[in-house]
Amino acid sequence: MNRKILKLENLLRFHTICRQLHSLCQRRMLAQWRHVFSSAYAVQTAQLYIRPWQTDALIRAALSQRRLLVTKKEKRSQKSPLPSTKSKKEVEVWLGMTVEELARAMEKDIDSVYESLMNTAIDIDSLETHSHLDEVWIKEVIKKSGMKLKWSKLKQDKVRENKDAVKRPQADPALLIPRSPVVTIMGHVDHGKTTLLDKLRKTQVAAMEAGGITQHIGAFLVSLPSGEKITFLDTPGHAAFSAMRARGARVTDIVILVVAADDGVMKQTVESIQHAKDAHVPIVLAINKCDKAEADPEKVKKELLAYDVVCEDYGGDVQAVHVSALTGENMMGLAEATIALAEMLELKADPTGAVEGTVIESFTDKGRGPVTTAIIQRGTLRKGSILVAGKSWAKVRLMFDENGRAVNEAYPSMPVGITGWRDLPSAGDEILEVESEPRAREVVDWRKYEQEQEKNKEDLKLIEEKRKEHQEAHRKDREKYGTLHWKERSYIKYKEKRQQQPLKLKEKLERDSNVLPIIVKGDVDGSVEAILNIMDTYDASHECELELVHFGVGDISENDVNLAETFHGVIYGFNVNAGNVIQQSAAKKGVKIKLHKVIYRLIEDLQEELSSRLPCIVEEHPVGEASILATFSITEGKKKVPVAGCRVQKGQIEKQKKFKLIRNGHVIWKGSLISLKHHKDDTSIVKTGMDCGLSLDEEKIEFKVGDAIICYEEKEVPAKTSWDPGF
Repeated sequence: MNRKILKLENLLRFHTICRQLHSLCQRRMLAQWRHVFSSAYAVQTAQLYIRPWQTDALIRAALSQRRLLVTKKEKRSQKSPLPSTKSKKEVEVWLGMTVEELARAMEKDIDSVYESLMNTAIDIDSLETHSHLDEVWIKEVIKKSGMKLKWSKLKQDKVRENKDAVKRPQADPALLIPRSPVVTIMGHVDHGKTTLLDKLRKTQVAAMEAGGITQHIGAFLVSLPSGEKITFLDTPGHAAFSAMRARGARVTDIVILVVAADDGVMKQTVESIQHAKDAHVPIVLAINKCDKAEADPEKVKKELLAYDVVCEDYGGDVQAVHVSALTGENMMGLAEATIALAEMLELKADPTGAVEGTVIESFTDKGRGPVTTAIIQRGTLRKGSILVAGKSWAKVRLMFDENGRAVNEAYPSMPVGITGWRDLPSAGDEILEVESEPRAREVVDWRKYEQEQEKNKEDLKLIEEKRKEHQEAHRKDREKYGTLHWKERSYIKYKEKRQQQPLKLKEKLERDSNVLPIIVKGDVDGSVEAILNIMDTYDASHECELELVHFGVGDISENDVNLAETFHGVIYGFNVNAGNVIQQSAAKKGVKIKLHKVIYRLIEDLQEELSSRLPCIVEEHPVGEASILATFSITEGKKKVPVAGCRVQKGQIEKQKKFKLIRNGHVIWKGSLISLKHHKDDTSIVKTGMDCGLSLDEEKIEFKVGDAIICYEEKEVPAKTSWDPGF
């Protein structure tokens, strides 16, 4: 305020001085004119120049005020350009940053990023806050926001230190001690694998299995009368459990291949041989069901030659043992053959140091929480040990054997149940012991980080592909509309927009009916894995889309029901339970819960559910057949109507049904009759052997002698899905 007042005072002073100078100049001019026209020149001159110092003072004051104002104006002009040359804000960015991270770096909201990407080739609708942006789009956003881009070397070059847990180096041979062999029993479904193991264990495992079929891997330690111990893995022979058989082969030392003497080599037999070869595991052949009259062990041996399984009888190195799991015949011979092969392999392990093992199976128990069945491969597991498997870790709270008895230690080759897991690890995960809980969390965090990085790379790849697609579509649109007048272009775009109107309610319902959302829950991780592997073979999406909404291990919960209600889906449970409260809640919400104990029953149910979503097929069922013996025409009003004289050869002809005209094996016409007469009387039915005359609802069709008229009716038949899961 003081500056403005001072400025005003200066202007007023300057104005006053200018007025004084102006008046002084006028007086000087008058004096000069008087000097010309008057004789009193000297007097006037004297009067004018009485005080010359006054004019000089005025001029000096005016000039000083002028200089003061000019100086201030120059200073102001020097300062004024500064705001216009203000430097742009620098934004630190890095490759692969998300929409949210870019908005945070710019100190703006997320909407500003979306606004900057409008009218570009990128699909804004598909962008989420966590979506990764390509370099091109990061530059575009920064440019449109009027900011300066700065690549962050720290973000680009920073490499996180690998914190993963790894296996120990190979142990000193002096520390190794002999261990029991881990033997996997493999073969085709229903060839007697579980019954064979049952005889060795003297328990009733097979009777407890649903349908007499092993549903997941059973790991058992069997003590033989001779004192030796063998760890057996009983893998499923059903086609659905290929992944389980492969996993069993990877952790085993010896494979006992069970082949039924009356059935021979089957599909899963061949697959089991391949798994053993891939894992470089030796095979012992057990030819089962030799007690049957139709048994032919030699045929089995010959069939196996085609798959490079050569028995000792034919000059190979594969031991073949004839057994009967049902009667117990030659069980000890099979055990001795296994022990002999194990001795030749000289199986040893290091029982000291940190534990290493493999998860065979995992499931959730109501009382114990997440539980795993594991095979210890190195070290000795004790209570309180800290373990890491996959992206889960555990402090061992309890260990138990296959009979549920608690054990204090688990040594190499021993199958053991482990509780204390924070999350459920996946079957096949490697188990490693670490020194402390913080170290276990560090390992799990690292593995999750690695998984996230892999996912980010995949996301970036997909975004790049999408960007290229949109750029190509944009280029084609430019080529398409580039030469058109703006009115024509607007009209074409309007028509295209009309064609993309939202689906009507009826069309939406039809579309939704061709999608089957499902939720899968299983008792163990391997069972769920097997079901998902079967679903991967689904190849009938053109008929009905199969959508997996959620899958998991454990009993069916309220969350599963709510999820199924949201997606209008079906819940499939395998070897799990759904309590009364859950079932009542599902019934109230209209959610189907389908529980099964045998996997192929579940798949059959799934096929039926898919089939129920398909539209019915219209099938033609013949009612009668007549042959044309003569043709003629009759006059009705001013029209001539062609008439066929026929004789019914099969069944009967009914006027109300549908008809088709067949000539030389080809259908010429389909429709209905406008008249059917027997002699001269109208009739509705003409039976076998009777003659009749008929005319069609289409006048242009010409009859020929020898043509056939088929009378048929249409029936709607439920469609069946074309998906074949392979068993």
